[in-house]
Order: sequence, then C-alpha cells, then structure tokens
Amino acid sequence: MRLLVRAAAFAAVFGLFFALLAGGQEKPPQRTEAEKKAIIKIQQLGGLVLELAQNDPRLEVSYLQKDQKFTDEFLTPLKDLKGVVHLNLRGQEVADAHLVHLKDLTSLARLHLEQTKVTDKGLEHLRGLVNLEYLNLYGTNVTDAGLAPLEGMKKLKDLYLWQTKVSDAGVAKLKKALPKVEIVRGLDLEKPVEVKAPETKKDEKKPDPKKPDAKKPEPKKDEKKRDFSKVSAVTQAWSAPDAASSRYAGVWGPAVRGACPAPDAAPDAPW
Repeated sequence: MRLLVRAAAFAAVFGLFFALLAGGQEKPPQRTEAEKKAIIKIQQLGGLVLELAQNDPRLEVSYLQKDQKFTDEFLTPLKDLKGVVHLNLRGQEVADAHLVHLKDLTSLARLHLEQTKVTDKGLEHLRGLVNLEYLNLYGTNVTDAGLAPLEGMKKLKDLYLWQTKVSDAGVAKLKKALPKVEIVRGLDLEKPVEVKAPETKKDEKKPDPKKPDAKKPEPKKDEKKRDFSKVSAVTQAWSAPDAASSRYAGVWGPAVRGACPAPDAAPDAPW
C-alpha cells in the first residue's frame, strides 16, 4: 500500500513539472494574413524579413539591393507588420518624403539611414519613435536643426553623425537634452597635431677634436755585446800547463802576453 502511495506521489510531481515546463515555452505567434502578405511583398522587392531569434518573434527588415529605384512601395508594407524593431535602409535613395511611412513604427529600436538623401525635414517624421536606441545618419545632409526632433528620444544610446553638417554647438545642445547618448562624429574632427621643431642652442661649443696621442719613445735596442771569446780562448791557452802551450810560447807568447796580461801574475815575472 505504501509503495502505491509513493508511486502516485512521484507521478503527480513529475506531471506538475512537465506541465510547468510546457507552459513556460511560448509558442510563436501566428502571423495574420495581412502580415504574411506584407512579408511576401517586401521579399518580392528584394528585401529581407527575419525574426530576431528562434524564440524572439520580433522582426528585422533590410533593403540591401540597389538594382531598382527606391519608392514608397518599399515602405508601405511596414504598416501591416507588428513588432518591427530593426530597419535597415543603408545606401538606398531614401528621401525626406519616404520617412512618413516610419512615423507609426513606435516599436522601432534600430534605424539605419546612412548614405541616404535624408535632410532635416525628413527627421521630423521620426519625432514619435520614442523607443529608438540606435540611429545612423552618416553621410547625410543633416544639420543642427535636424537634431531637434531627436531630443525627445530618451532611450537613444548611439547616434552616428560622421560626415554630416552638424556643428559642435548642435552636438552640445543635444547632449544637454540626452546626456547618456554617445554621439560619433568620425575622424574628420581630429585636428593635426603641431610638431614643434627642436630649439637650437646659441653659441653651442663644439667638442674639441681629440688630439692624436703622442708617440711614446721607442725603447733603445740592446747594445751589441762585445765578443770576448777570442780573449777567453787566448787566456785558456796561456794558462794551460801542457806541452802544446810551451811549444808555441816562443812564437806568439810575447804578443799575447803584451795584449792580455794575467792579473794574478807576480811583479817579477820574466814577461
């Protein structure tokens, strides 16, 4: 009986868990016939309509091709689409009058208008886009006056104004109204850095050239030693008591005796 009770309790817990899990998964909303027709129309004109993610049914619409003239027909289908948050019109021939079709897209969060023909007049149609977070106006003819309709966009975070006619004063005014917005004006505002030439010191003494080292006197060569070999030989021959010495004594003995007298000889020696 206890086993049956436990089994029933486990079944109830697992059933509740799977019910909550199934209820937490949101089913994708069914598109209305008007929405389906609008999507087909945009695709026929060369545009793209994509959901942001598998579990995010919000839409992103992009026109990237330039093989045909841009007209109102490209934007009129947007009024039948719900949840359009991204719109990319980059590089298209969008004029001020075309932007009237965007004034009711209050869910729009990102808008690309760079390199279009939009001016200050066209930006008046964007005044009601209070959820806009990103706006790109790079390469347009927008001036300081065109920034006035943007002052009510409290959620605006990124604004690109590179190569426009907006001045420093216009940017400062918008920053007062939207202190959190990041305004990117590109590289055209970077001023060249002046490089100062190094100052030359007056009457700068040049270092004296090094004088060549004085030549050291060469060491004198050792004088040639006198050759006393002959005298030594004569002395040895004279002092030898053998018969050979006495035999030649009569021939060269007196000459040698006169040239090399023996230092130890007695004063009364016969020579």
